Amino acid sequence: MQCAPFREAVSARLDGEPLGVPAADLDRHLAACPACAGWADAAEAVTRRARLAPAPPVPDLTAAVVGEVARQLFGTAAAARARLVRSALRLDLLAVGVAQAGLAWPALSGGTAAMSAPVHVAHETGAWNLAVAAAFLAVAAAPRLAAGALPFLATFTVLLTVTTVRDLQAGHVHADRAAAHLLLLAGVVLIAVVAWRQRPRRAAAPAAARRVVA
Repeated sequence: MQCAPFREAVSARLDGEPLGVPAADLDRHLAACPACAGWADAAEAVTRRARLAPAPPVPDLTAAVVGEVARQLFGTAAAARARLVRSALRLDLLAVGVAQAGLAWPALSGGTAAMSAPVHVAHETGAWNLAVAAAFLAVAAAPRLAAGALPFLATFTVLLTVTTVRDLQAGHVHADRAAAHLLLLAGVVLIAVVAWRQRPRRAAAPAAARRVVA
């Protein structure tokens, strides 16, 4: 009698699979064939050692997985907040630019009845205000221009603020006229915020260096 089918049945029994032969026939063969009975005992011992052997150590990745999930979630939320703030700054700067252009137009169009300055000075003032409005609108359209526009606009705003305060104290300018410069100040503050948000991050350089080395 061939032993191979019965040894396959023994292996299937150890693995909990269908025997392929009647269980009674397998038991009778093992009782009558010492070679297959020894093979079955050895297979059972090997299987038992394999099942009772300690599992190899596996690193605990729970903290890493949870940290990565949190980083992804909070990173996505932070990116959404950053986009919302960026859009709000651009819309505010757009509104300030349009308002600044509205202040410049009367002086350029000849509406100088309420102004005590000569016509040419009024035109110069209107041109300055319109140029500032154009700068505000340009940064609103292309925020990357904020850092380049800030030095000139900030210097102009500081000097204008100092002279306006002195003129107010001396009575050379009306308060409503001076209040119009608050629009300029608001625009410069918005541009400063945009430029600050676009500054290079120091942590980006080491991370890039590590990726290159790897």
